[in-house]
Amino acid sequence: MGLSELLSTFGQNYLDGLLATWSMTAVSFVLVMVLSVLVTVARVSPFAPLRAVGDLYVQVFRNIPGVALLIIIAYALPYLRVVLDWRTCVISATVLMATAFGSENFMSGINTIGVGQVEAARSLGLSFGQVLRRVVIPQALRSTVLPMTNLLIAVMLTTALGSQVPLSPPELTGVVDYVNSRATGGVLAFLVSAAGYLVTAFVISLVGNRIDRKVRILR
Repeated sequence: MGLSELLSTFGQNYLDGLLATWSMTAVSFVLVMVLSVLVTVARVSPFAPLRAVGDLYVQVFRNIPGVALLIIIAYALPYLRVVLDWRTCVISATVLMATAFGSENFMSGINTIGVGQVEAARSLGLSFGQVLRRVVIPQALRSTVLPMTNLLIAVMLTTALGSQVPLSPPELTGVVDYVNSRATGGVLAFLVSAAGYLVTAFVISLVGNRIDRKVRILR
């Protein structure tokens, strides 16, 4: 099957798969950003048990293979009477893993902030929460634009876990299985999906670099 025949027959499936990938990526990344900040706040908290929980979260979910985590969520949780639809399972697995790496990015951003700034804020009478909101988190966010851009690309690629469960419509990698189960798409079917990932990642990189140039903290 040639490229023109492949696209004429399954072009709509690829478009639906691309939109499904974008949708899951957007939802997952928003949740990752929120949870990454919360986990990082826990890890720098003056409350030792909270720090331990934050560090444990990162160590656990940073070291679990994505497929294994998806299997746990999709097939083990129902035994505990927690039943999620397939798309939610994929998003949950993606978010849990990516949040661990997102927290590491934020920790790196926090480490770039001078101790003198925090001490100055505390000397003005600001509480721990106020120091985080007004000094630490804004600067950490600005310092981690490029790492978070890379994480966004990683989140998009991780949504390929959806090919392991019966999503409808399938995401880009799942479309390859759909095509090859109905025709002889061969390697070309994979290349079309790969092109969708590649173009999306390229656009994300361009936007991320532009944002970084605008908000970068010059030291």
